[in-house]
Amino acid sequence: MASFRVADASEYLAITGWGIDDVKLAKKAWVFVGQQCKKFDITPVNYEFEVHAMSSEKLPFILPAVFTIGPKISDDGSHGASLLLYAKLIAPHDKNSSHVRELVRGVIEGETRVLAASMTMEQIFQGTKSFKQAVFENVQLELNQFGLYIYNANVKQLVDVPGQEYFSYLGQKTQQGAANQAKVDVAEARMLGAVGAKEREGTTLQKAAEVDAQTKVFRVRQEAIGIKEQAKVEAEVKVFENERDAVVAAAKADLDTKKAAWDRQTKVAEVEASKAVAIREAELQMEVEQKNALRLTEKLKAEQLSKATVQYDMQVQDSNAALYSRQKAAEAKLYEQQKAAEARKAQADAQFFEQKLAEDAKLYAKQKEAESLATVGKAKADYVAAMLQALGGNYHALRDYLMIDGGLYQEMARINAGAVSGMQPKISIWTGADGAGASAGGDVGASSSGGAAMQQVAGVYKMLPPLLSTVHEQTGMLPPAWMGALPKDEAN
Repeated sequence: MASFRVADASEYLAITGWGIDDVKLAKKAWVFVGQQCKKFDITPVNYEFEVHAMSSEKLPFILPAVFTIGPKISDDGSHGASLLLYAKLIAPHDKNSSHVRELVRGVIEGETRVLAASMTMEQIFQGTKSFKQAVFENVQLELNQFGLYIYNANVKQLVDVPGQEYFSYLGQKTQQGAANQAKVDVAEARMLGAVGAKEREGTTLQKAAEVDAQTKVFRVRQEAIGIKEQAKVEAEVKVFENERDAVVAAAKADLDTKKAAWDRQTKVAEVEASKAVAIREAELQMEVEQKNALRLTEKLKAEQLSKATVQYDMQVQDSNAALYSRQKAAEAKLYEQQKAAEARKAQADAQFFEQKLAEDAKLYAKQKEAESLATVGKAKADYVAAMLQALGGNYHALRDYLMIDGGLYQEMARINAGAVSGMQPKISIWTGADGAGASAGGDVGASSSGGAAMQQVAGVYKMLPPLLSTVHEQTGMLPPAWMGALPKDEAN
């Protein structure tokens, strides 16, 4: 039966068993059947020891120390490998038990003794802080393998082992040295007091004289500065007055210049006005004369121009009429030529179209002829393949059948008959089914019985025996076995 377990703030849950490979650490979790859950405290514990060690000079001493040790927890509160080691190795035991205490004591004493054996007593005593830091670091390295962390380490003052008084003698030596040094310091302080008093009196007189001298120098310097500043102000006032007088003089000169310019412009304007009146009168008179001359010129020009214009207009009308006639004639001729060219072009297009249709018809006929030849060839190929299959794959039987079906033997007989025409060949003629025959010599001819036999040649099979015999006599070829055999005397 499952149960829900929750750990306190300073505790963790260690869960093992079913579904967990190693150990599961959690603050809260469900614990199922087949699992075990154990709480363990992670609060640090103080361990107080008196470590007995010995320096490199074989001088024993006691190092009192208090260590605050506990499992290491990360800053974000998560558990890591150190806490897992602690849960496996330390948590099963009581942290205040002798087992854990002896483990921590053994690590601290071992590391302290090893470190002290490599140092002299003077080095340990003089470098107490570094010695403590070295002990702390070495002990922490050993405790890491148990998941423990040193939160605080307080190492007290080194003390003598019972029966040894090294640190007592060292303390007495230090006390006597301090007393002697105190006496020397008192005498030196008295000497410094007497010398210092005299030095202070002399320094006071020197400082007073120095201050008086600096005061006089400062007074003279300030008076000189005042005189200089006064002269500077007077000079600046003088410069300002001179600059002001110069500005006033410049303004007066500028005013005089402007007055002279204004007088000159006034006189020039008066002269220009009087001259402008005269010039205007002359211009008006000139314009009057020009208008009179222009009026006379226009009058003469109008008289002469009217005659020339009338004559020109008449000539232009005649030229335009002739030009219009030639243009119309040229346009009519151009129109006739364009129409003739269009007619020739239409005729050429018609001829080209007819030729194209004829060529297309020829091409179509050739294509159809080629298609028909291909179809016939395919049909013949299928026919030959079917016949060859029907004859059981016998090529010779197929060849003989094709020769008979194609009339090859009849054609050979006809050709042979034409070849022996006029040569008195031996001709055998079969006249009936009884097998009676006759041979004749001389000119090729036919008797009455031969004429009757020739009328029965329509049956191919009736004329095969003499045809095959003739083929054998002429070519030496024998008929196939399925058609029959010739007599042995003829075959030989």
